[in-house]
Amino acid sequence: MQILRLDSSIQGDGSSSRALTQAVVSDLLKSRPDAISIYRDLVEKAIPHLDGPIGAGFRPLAFTEFDAVTRSEHARSDALVAELVASDIVVIGAPMYNFSIPSQLKAWLDRVIQPGKTFRYTETGPVGLVNGKKVVIISTRGGSYLAGPLAPLDFQENYLKAALGFMGIKDVQFLRAENMSRGEDARRNSMENAASSVSPLVSALLAA
Repeated sequence: MQILRLDSSIQGDGSSSRALTQAVVSDLLKSRPDAISIYRDLVEKAIPHLDGPIGAGFRPLAFTEFDAVTRSEHARSDALVAELVASDIVVIGAPMYNFSIPSQLKAWLDRVIQPGKTFRYTETGPVGLVNGKKVVIISTRGGSYLAGPLAPLDFQENYLKAALGFMGIKDVQFLRAENMSRGEDARRNSMENAASSVSPLVSALLAA
């Protein structure tokens, strides 16, 4: 088994999503100590955002001459795809920033959503090529977006489900800690509830 953990919070050691991704991966490794665990801190070692020359490494764009730096970015794109394809479980720390995901996580998605590798075009539309993966998304949010007046502003979880689903990844589960900006009591309760859900979630992942 290969486990890929991605963190995208800018809060460093004070990050709630990082604490929860660590808890999930640690619990997985307790049950599967022989698993390969790969970690990417998308903030500390940020992936450069997509531009024309980088994108031309996997899309038909009008750039044909590349310097050494750009060629290394093409290699990085290929490596990120290979890493995703080889992983059985992906644990993503995805805090909500301004109703969406961190730009660092978007940069990773922009590299791995590649035609011919993670999806392909057909006469009836695009088809995902990354099958058989299980994804756990650690979703931390300042308010409550599951229902009520803020629900229409959720461009975080819905986007991630759509982007992963486009690549063929349908088994996506969320571990949430909401109301993180509603005072210390609300924050503590949310984290305690999320932490208590880690072991049941991991058990379900490994049993399926």
